[in-house]
Amino acid sequence: MPGRYLVTGGLGFIGSNLVRHILATHPEARVVNLDAMTYAGNPENLADVENDARYEFVHGDVCDAEVVRDVMKRVDVVLHLAAETHVDRSIVSDAPFVRTNVLGTQTLLSSALHVGVDRFVQVSTDEVYGSLPWQDPDDQATPRHRFTEDTPLAPRSPYSATKAAADHLAFAYHETHGLDVVVTRCCNNLGPRQHPEKLIPLMIQRALADESLPVYGDGLQIRDWIWVGDQCTGIMAAAERGEAGGVYNFGARAERTNLTVVKDILTHLGKPESLIEHVADRAGHDRRYAIDPSRSETELGWSAEVDFADALERTVTWYRERLEGGA
Repeated sequence: MPGRYLVTGGLGFIGSNLVRHILATHPEARVVNLDAMTYAGNPENLADVENDARYEFVHGDVCDAEVVRDVMKRVDVVLHLAAETHVDRSIVSDAPFVRTNVLGTQTLLSSALHVGVDRFVQVSTDEVYGSLPWQDPDDQATPRHRFTEDTPLAPRSPYSATKAAADHLAFAYHETHGLDVVVTRCCNNLGPRQHPEKLIPLMIQRALADESLPVYGDGLQIRDWIWVGDQCTGIMAAAERGEAGGVYNFGARAERTNLTVVKDILTHLGKPESLIEHVADRAGHDRRYAIDPSRSETELGWSAEVDFADALERTVTWYRERLEGGA
């Protein structure tokens, strides 16, 4: 599908994978990447595509109305991923989260409305739904409660609260101004190019160095996991086939406790479980997330293609090759 896409936060983990996905699967598309190059934006993530004539990098802040207006004039579809995302950081200092995630989204929406883009995709998170009751991931006999698109928003951290606020703003622009908006919400991603402050790359890095692996509390917090490439196909499916004003959840039905994920990483690396160190739990730590992706599967014709075991093996291999090779 030809098109001109603005990807915000394209030097980050999901953003860089999305830029690569668009360039690889949409030969006639053009991509503008607007990124502020904060600590989470790594230019190396897209170094090998920077000379592609279809790709343009713009160093800029999503809160800078002048910069945003300039790039918005050159695109048809906005894929908004730029955000402060690390829950721990939001607990220590939430002001940057309010600025980027709320004011930045408002700045983009206002410019998109003024310019008249065809579609605005607000890429959100399952964390806006809050926390689910704990259920044993291995218990398949008991009906499982999962987040659906109709689950009321109940964010419990400063990070998720700012993402929920951004979602509400997006819907307000759709209802009040008629802006074509679609919101996507996804579970935890794994894959290459993720910042090492996140669970999986952090544990890989520390295990390779034979350092202790800090696990919050009892480690039984449950997350649903998806290969980052599968979220990318979902975002594009929503951009191309989603209903204006709609919400689409992406998940792979791959619930795991954090402790299980850490142990799986150690197994892949041939490291002992004695490296695991339980530390004080995070304040307000959500106990369980789980996504029901049925609507996306039915309405978008999308589904997750990579299972967790394969995704983790690919991820561990990618980081191990680079960390051990000094790349």
